[in-house]
Amino acid sequence: MKTLLWFLIGVIGGFVAAHFMNKDPRGHDMLADVDARITEFTAILGDAYRDQEARLFSDKDTQ
Repeated sequence: MKTLLWFLIGVIGGFVAAHFMNKDPRGHDMLADVDARITEFTAILGDAYRDQEARLFSDKDTQ
């Protein structure tokens, strides 16, 4: 229970910090850059997953 409390405090603290950073133009630019990198990373992971899935299903069809 104590661990869950610290986890929630950390999550809430992160949201509060991000909110204050977003108010500053430099912080807003930095958060936008982080968001763009995360979006790019998830797109790469999604593409790799779909490629692997297509390979697995094509191997199943040939057997």
